[in-house]
Amino acid sequence: MTSTDSKTSVGRLKSRPQFLAVRHGEARKGRTFLLEVLDRKDDAPPRVGFTVTKKHGNAVERNRMRRRLKEAVRLNAAFAMQPGHDYVIVARREVLGMPFDQLSRQLIQRIENRQTNNSRSNKTAPRKE
Repeated sequence: MTSTDSKTSVGRLKSRPQFLAVRHGEARKGRTFLLEVLDRKDDAPPRVGFTVTKKHGNAVERNRMRRRLKEAVRLNAAFAMQPGHDYVIVARREVLGMPFDQLSRQLIQRIENRQTNNSRSNKTAPRKE
Protein backbone atom coordinates (compact mmCIF):
# COMPACT_ATOMS: atom_id res chain seq x y z
CA MET A 1 0.00 0.00 0.00
CA THR A 2 3.02 2.23 -0.24
CA SER A 3 2.87 2.43 -4.00
CA THR A 4 3.56 5.81 -5.59
CA ASP A 5 1.00 5.17 -8.33
CA SER A 6 -2.15 7.05 -7.34
CA LYS A 7 -4.34 4.57 -9.19
CA THR A 8 -3.38 1.74 -6.84
CA SER A 9 -3.03 3.66 -3.59
CA VAL A 10 -5.60 2.48 -1.08
CA GLY A 11 -6.34 4.13 2.24
CA ARG A 12 -7.35 2.36 5.41
CA LEU A 13 -10.52 2.40 7.47
CA LYS A 14 -9.40 2.70 11.08
CA SER A 15 -12.23 3.89 13.32
CA ARG A 16 -15.42 2.13 14.33
CA PRO A 17 -17.73 4.83 12.85
CA GLN A 18 -16.06 4.33 9.45
CA PHE A 19 -16.67 0.57 9.61
CA LEU A 20 -20.27 1.05 10.75
CA ALA A 21 -20.97 3.47 7.89
CA VAL A 22 -19.94 0.84 5.34
CA ARG A 23 -22.50 -1.59 6.79
CA HIS A 24 -25.24 0.58 5.23
CA GLY A 25 -23.83 -0.06 1.75
CA GLU A 26 -23.90 -3.05 -0.53
CA ALA A 27 -23.02 -6.55 0.73
CA ARG A 28 -21.39 -9.03 -1.67
CA LYS A 29 -21.46 -12.46 -0.08
CA GLY A 30 -19.15 -15.34 -0.79
CA ARG A 31 -17.91 -18.60 0.65
CA THR A 32 -14.59 -17.27 1.91
CA PHE A 33 -15.40 -13.66 2.81
CA LEU A 34 -18.07 -10.98 2.77
CA LEU A 35 -17.30 -7.75 0.97
CA GLU A 36 -19.19 -4.65 2.08
CA VAL A 37 -19.03 -1.66 -0.27
CA LEU A 38 -20.12 1.93 0.30
CA ASP A 39 -20.06 4.67 -2.33
CA ARG A 40 -18.98 7.87 -0.56
CA LYS A 41 -19.86 9.92 -3.66
CA ASP A 42 -16.50 11.73 -3.82
CA ASP A 43 -13.26 11.39 -5.77
CA ALA A 44 -10.98 10.51 -2.86
CA PRO A 45 -8.89 7.33 -3.05
CA PRO A 46 -10.64 4.11 -2.04
CA ARG A 47 -10.32 2.91 1.54
CA VAL A 48 -10.32 -0.64 2.84
CA GLY A 49 -10.82 -2.23 6.25
CA PHE A 50 -10.54 -5.80 7.46
CA THR A 51 -12.67 -7.62 10.04
CA VAL A 52 -12.13 -11.07 11.51
CA THR A 53 -14.43 -12.06 14.36
CA LYS A 54 -13.43 -14.17 17.34
CA LYS A 55 -15.67 -17.03 16.28
CA HIS A 56 -13.23 -17.81 13.45
CA GLY A 57 -10.29 -18.85 15.59
CA ASN A 58 -7.71 -17.76 18.09
CA ALA A 59 -5.61 -14.59 17.76
CA VAL A 60 -2.89 -16.28 15.71
CA GLU A 61 -5.38 -17.61 13.14
CA ARG A 62 -7.30 -14.33 12.97
CA ASN A 63 -4.10 -12.36 12.38
CA ARG A 64 -3.05 -14.81 9.67
CA MET A 65 -6.41 -14.38 7.92
CA ARG A 66 -6.08 -10.60 8.14
CA ARG A 67 -2.50 -10.64 6.81
CA ARG A 68 -3.45 -12.85 3.85
CA LEU A 69 -6.31 -10.52 2.90
CA LYS A 70 -4.15 -7.40 3.28
CA GLU A 71 -1.49 -8.87 1.03
CA ALA A 72 -4.08 -9.94 -1.58
CA VAL A 73 -5.41 -6.37 -1.67
CA ARG A 74 -1.92 -4.85 -1.81
CA LEU A 75 -0.63 -7.10 -4.60
CA ASN A 76 -3.66 -7.77 -6.75
CA ALA A 77 -6.95 -6.14 -5.87
CA ALA A 78 -6.13 -2.47 -5.23
CA PHE A 79 -6.37 -1.61 -8.94
CA ALA A 80 -9.97 -2.89 -9.08
CA MET A 81 -11.17 -0.62 -6.26
CA GLN A 82 -13.12 2.42 -7.40
CA PRO A 83 -12.24 5.94 -6.17
CA GLY A 84 -14.73 7.29 -3.66
CA HIS A 85 -15.64 3.86 -2.29
CA ASP A 86 -15.07 2.21 1.08
CA TYR A 87 -14.57 -1.55 1.28
CA VAL A 88 -14.77 -3.78 4.36
CA ILE A 89 -13.65 -7.38 3.98
CA VAL A 90 -15.13 -9.70 6.61
CA ALA A 91 -13.08 -12.88 6.63
CA ARG A 92 -14.33 -16.40 7.12
CA ARG A 93 -12.24 -19.35 8.27
CA GLU A 94 -11.94 -20.72 4.71
CA VAL A 95 -9.45 -17.92 3.97
CA LEU A 96 -6.77 -19.94 5.80
CA GLY A 97 -6.96 -23.07 3.64
CA MET A 98 -7.38 -21.47 0.25
CA PRO A 99 -4.39 -21.08 -2.11
CA PHE A 100 -3.28 -17.44 -2.25
CA ASP A 101 -3.73 -17.01 -6.01
CA GLN A 102 -7.29 -18.33 -5.78
CA LEU A 103 -8.01 -16.00 -2.86
CA SER A 104 -6.70 -13.04 -4.88
CA ARG A 105 -8.83 -13.96 -7.90
CA GLN A 106 -11.98 -14.25 -5.77
CA LEU A 107 -11.27 -10.89 -4.17
CA ILE A 108 -10.82 -9.18 -7.53
CA GLN A 109 -13.95 -10.84 -8.90
CA ARG A 110 -16.02 -9.78 -5.87
CA ILE A 111 -14.76 -6.18 -6.09
CA GLU A 112 -15.52 -5.92 -9.82
CA ASN A 113 -18.84 -7.82 -9.68
CA ARG A 114 -21.51 -5.34 -8.77
CA GLN A 115 -24.63 -6.96 -7.30
CA THR A 116 -27.55 -4.58 -7.64
CA ASN A 117 -30.11 -6.75 -5.86
CA ASN A 118 -28.14 -7.14 -2.62
CA SER A 119 -28.16 -3.60 -1.24
CA ARG A 120 -29.01 -3.18 2.40
CA SER A 121 -31.81 -0.91 3.38
CA ASN A 122 -31.84 1.33 6.43
CA LYS A 123 -34.70 -0.74 7.84
CA THR A 124 -32.55 -3.86 8.15
CA ALA A 125 -31.82 -4.91 11.72
CA PRO A 126 -28.18 -4.95 12.77
CA ARG A 127 -26.31 -8.21 12.41
CA LYS A 128 -25.83 -10.36 15.44
CA GLU A 129 -22.16 -11.04 16.11
